[in-house]
Amino acid sequence: MRFFISILFLSFASSAFCQVINLKGSWKFHVDDKQAWAATDYDDSKWETIYAPSPWEDEGFNNYDGFAWYRKKFDGRKLSKEFGYYLNLGYIDDCDEVYLNGVLIALSGMMPPKFKTAYNSERKYPLPPDILKYDGENTLAIRVYDVVHGGGIIDGKLGIYRMDNFSGLLMNLSGLWSFATTEDQEPVKDESAWTKIMVPSSWEHQGYPRYDGFAWYKKTFTVPASFTKEPLILVLGKIDDFDKVYFNGQLIGTTNDHRDYGRSDSYTVERMYDIPPSLLKRSGPNTIEILVEDMGNWGGIYEGPIGIALKAHYRRKWND
Repeated sequence: MRFFISILFLSFASSAFCQVINLKGSWKFHVDDKQAWAATDYDDSKWETIYAPSPWEDEGFNNYDGFAWYRKKFDGRKLSKEFGYYLNLGYIDDCDEVYLNGVLIALSGMMPPKFKTAYNSERKYPLPPDILKYDGENTLAIRVYDVVHGGGIIDGKLGIYRMDNFSGLLMNLSGLWSFATTEDQEPVKDESAWTKIMVPSSWEHQGYPRYDGFAWYKKTFTVPASFTKEPLILVLGKIDDFDKVYFNGQLIGTTNDHRDYGRSDSYTVERMYDIPPSLLKRSGPNTIEILVEDMGNWGGIYEGPIGIALKAHYRRKWND
């Protein structure tokens, strides 16, 4: 409800970072646009080599506006399952989609036909541990669209960084979620109505300007077989304005002070909901569904951290 500037993954500010893999330097590069270029096993040996970060105009692609792809491989053996990691791609002009081992993991701005630039936003994307290959080679593929002036990965400290302490989370669920607006608050069954959205970040900054009303968020994930059996809590940061949260189909929490627009303070409340032990699936996928109502101005899951934490540790951390 309030006015604020949405900064993707604002919760990173409280963590300590260490670069583990430097991604600055040579990347494989090709203009045009084919979805097959996201695949891990795609043969890019005949592609040109480009230096990043640098506008592609400075790398020999003068006056080019449109689609282009970057690809680069890195060694997962330099990473440890004991830590969380995020990918820093610096500043990209104008919008991007990022694939890890063939799977879409992040995006900024919007591609045509609903183009929206994100040239002034630093790209910091969490790397999903269930997609990372810790025992060998990983492939990054980045789809970029540029409208005018300098294009591509233009500036920044490119690399993979370790998050030494991501706000006490056992599992970081920031990143790409499914999203759909709704008029009647009922679950959205039409699969074509769902799109992808980054969490945390207001939906106005992701292609839904001036939208007030109801929307669903959905995230499916799998926990490791060795995941703790201690009491857990679902951490959802701050949501503007109200929410109902379902875990594997069961309502586990809601925040709604039932005040009118301009009087409600629900958007300031840190969402923390107990996960009933009987609901958590340890041998299959778990699904979180969140119905959000926004009364005005910005809306959605706008600030983190987002994830699963030990109940005792997290509440103690936030009450200190």
